[in-house]
Amino acid sequence: MIDDGTYTAVVDRFENDLAVLLVEGEEELVGESVVDREALPEDGQHVDAVFSVVVEDQELAEATYQEHETEDRSEAAQSRFDRLSERPPEANDENSDDPE
Repeated sequence: MIDDGTYTAVVDRFENDLAVLLVEGEEELVGESVVDREALPEDGQHVDAVFSVVVEDQELAEATYQEHETEDRSEAAQSRFDRLSERPPEANDENSDDPE
């Protein structure tokens, strides 16, 4: 159960007409919330969408789509992927400018 309050939540996946949100606290995941897909704003009905959510009586009471935060996280993830997908230089590549 998630305590009442305001949190950041990210759409993890959809299961039929249900959205599974991962709810984040200050520095860690505090829980998971399952809501009807239609309970989310239409522009945020996609995987990895970021919301500011209000939990009342341990249920989602309000969800506001955070377009800029969604874009920032997407760009950061793509950047990490790009860095990780680069081949590391081989040891002898450092000296490739030296004529032998």
